[in-house]
Amino acid sequence: MTDDDDPVSSTREGGVAEIVLNRPDRRNAVTGPLAQRLHQEIVAATNDDEVAVLLIRGAGGAFCSGLDLGEFRADPPPDWMPHFGGLWLDVHAALYDCPKPIVAALERFAINAGSALALAADLVVAGEQAFLHVGEIQMGMAAPMNMAWLRLRHPESVAARLAIVGRRYTGRELERMGVAAEVVDDDAVLDRARELSATIAGYPPQGVRAIKRTILGGRPAASGRDWFAQFRAG
Repeated sequence: MTDDDDPVSSTREGGVAEIVLNRPDRRNAVTGPLAQRLHQEIVAATNDDEVAVLLIRGAGGAFCSGLDLGEFRADPPPDWMPHFGGLWLDVHAALYDCPKPIVAALERFAINAGSALALAADLVVAGEQAFLHVGEIQMGMAAPMNMAWLRLRHPESVAARLAIVGRRYTGRELERMGVAAEVVDDDAVLDRARELSATIAGYPPQGVRAIKRTILGGRPAASGRDWFAQFRAG
């Protein structure tokens, strides 16, 4: 498999693991192989003592357009289809359990499954015109991963606006709601996300770990699997 064929790639520099959703021709839409590789890269970065920060972004200047509906509706269905729920749970459980800060570079859009990945980050750097769209309500779906992260990180009023109103919310709106940590010009998102990640990676690692450990200590479940299971069941 070449780098171009790999649905997720990663690099290491200065204590930052930059994890890239690498399907730009499909707007980085999620498939089973992408979920499997994303989980592998998150776990590898989590277990790498040289990595202090995880930075998640999409290739081609966009974050993630959600599930690849073309793949999910294929006839015959792909081999990974029966296992997708478990693969996607693995990704989110690994993000929940990660003891290191996670930064997301929200360029252009994060839609449905993509919005769940953005909401999973500790810090989101968004473009002014970039948007996050939790749009499952328009399709009669329950949005379990989005709801799990919204319940974990944000008040009910924010969860209601994002998940029940179901419209697109752009960078400045996300900043006012506390979803985005920073909003910058659209062409500066990745540079700023890298700069922020490098700054955090430059702090004494024991202090960074201790602070995130304190944050994690207030979470309602001991593990990601415990937390997400209740939402999948609902």
